Amino acid sequence: MTFDNSTGSPQFDSLGLKRVINGRSWVTVLGGSRMPSEVQQAMADAADTFIDFHELNRRAGERIAQYTGAEAGLVVAGASTGLLVQAAACMAGQDPDRILQLPDTAGMKDEILIYEKHRFGFEICYRTAGAKIKEWGRGEGSLAEQLAGAINEDTAAVTYVFGPGFPCDLSLREVVAIAHEHEVPVVVDGAAMLPPADNLTKYIADGADLVTFSGGKGVRGPQSTGILAGRADLVEAARLNMSPHASVGRACKVAKEEIAGLLAALDRFVTMDHEAEWATWRGWSEAIVAAGENLSGVRAVIEDGHPNRQGPAAAFYFDDDWDGPSASEIQDRLAAGNPSIHVGVGNEVGEIYVSPVALEPGEAELVAEALWTVLRG
Repeated sequence: MTFDNSTGSPQFDSLGLKRVINGRSWVTVLGGSRMPSEVQQAMADAADTFIDFHELNRRAGERIAQYTGAEAGLVVAGASTGLLVQAAACMAGQDPDRILQLPDTAGMKDEILIYEKHRFGFEICYRTAGAKIKEWGRGEGSLAEQLAGAINEDTAAVTYVFGPGFPCDLSLREVVAIAHEHEVPVVVDGAAMLPPADNLTKYIADGADLVTFSGGKGVRGPQSTGILAGRADLVEAARLNMSPHASVGRACKVAKEEIAGLLAALDRFVTMDHEAEWATWRGWSEAIVAAGENLSGVRAVIEDGHPNRQGPAAAFYFDDDWDGPSASEIQDRLAAGNPSIHVGVGNEVGEIYVSPVALEPGEAELVAEALWTVLRG
């Protein structure tokens, strides 16, 4: 099969970068997702304009509120900034002196409670704002009793993390009920939880006080944007703790072009046919799975709704009698090719997967062909 091996960007080609086919999903390390033409156009249209940035933030927040069912919204510099300003808003609020004081939290409630199975690398964003992370869920008694017992006079918020590999036997609604009984807000990390589109409103409907999503990934806006939605007073506090204000979030700047692009991406996301897109992904997965057919020691399957995937994916499991390259070797060989094909290695021993969500037409066949070659030596 012949193909154009340019990156698609003259600037990237001039740097000598190799074309990458992204079979790992909307991961930042590979550039996130492709922005549709209407998103790119919205950014280009905004590039040669001037606006009142405070008013832009408020008006864009009103659009986000409409789509999420929240009281208010805000465009932030990625979901990681969403986490940072969640913490800042819950600790400093709208008090100008406290805003300038962060990340020094003296005199403030500064503990964020996190369930022991929700610990994750990005909790550093909370700590960047000055928060202290307090784990709960390893003690005696029911989880509800443990959460209630962990709340004290220093508790600024309880966080709830959604995503692959983050289980909790207490639902968000149950956590909200306990926290609100103690007048403590609940903040949600839903960075990678779009699609499905229903999640835009689900966590707010379940009572969360602040929710953040990635504006890139499945929404397919600029990768450096994020969505924050929730209680009006806390969203306003988050806005005051972020650029363009002098605050702990000053470095987290969102350009006017990025705000325009995210709004265009949201408009598209809430009106598109998600079922048709899912069917396309499944078709591509079927083409990729065929590369593992009739191979001894290989079980090639399509997985819908896998807890560690978004959308259908082609998964390859290697049994004890497999005498070919290991999963990590297959991953390395595909990445070393030209084009460079990136696939995922799953949590289970001897597993690779190809997520089709970031593929373009024609790329599934290239992935299948490369896998066929590697698997057969």
